[in-house]
Amino acid sequence: MLRTFPISLAVLVVAGATACATKNYVRNDVKPVNDKVDTLGRSIEETQERTRKNEGTIGDVDKKAQSAQTSADTARQAAGDADAEAKAARARANEVGSKADEFDKSQRRLVYTVVLSEDEGQFKSGKALLPDEAKAKLDELVTKLKADPSGAYFEIEGHTDALGTKQANEKIGLDRAEAVKRYLFEQHQIPLHRMNVISYGMDKPVASNKTREGRAQNRRVVIRVLV
Repeated sequence: MLRTFPISLAVLVVAGATACATKNYVRNDVKPVNDKVDTLGRSIEETQERTRKNEGTIGDVDKKAQSAQTSADTARQAAGDADAEAKAARARANEVGSKADEFDKSQRRLVYTVVLSEDEGQFKSGKALLPDEAKAKLDELVTKLKADPSGAYFEIEGHTDALGTKQANEKIGLDRAEAVKRYLFEQHQIPLHRMNVISYGMDKPVASNKTREGRAQNRRVVIRVLV
């Protein structure tokens, strides 16, 4: 018995030491790990909750964006329909206006014809500049019309000689007619809708294009006044 006692005591001492070491290990090493695991778990749960909330918010935003897109598409369609209707209305109005103008013209009578040609000091070859002599004749015409209470309608024709190409002469004739129209509008406030311009170019000569005098007569603007 005396021999085994020290051994038993040693075993108890070792066992006690081992138990203390285990408790220290659990207290010093395992517990912090468990705390970290718990903290990490809570963090994961919080992250998952935020993710769920964010997904819900994103879903709401997507729904609102889709709704806004649908509204925008509907508005664009409505605007397109309105634009088409407006264009159709303008076309109908223009058609009615043209018919009204034609009817108005058909009811009028020719009262004045004024010719502006180079043989009277107007419209040099290849030019559309309105000379002073031509302006004076237009002023005289308007003075006569002011004595007539009826509204006048002006048909302004541009003509050229046969020199140059057909296309170039058509442009020059139109430029000459437009110069007369501009002068009547700017100087005498003749309404634009009461003036119509057209270019005949070299197609309607009044004299031979083989002579200088004939070509001078052909370079002209004819103003026909209807009331």
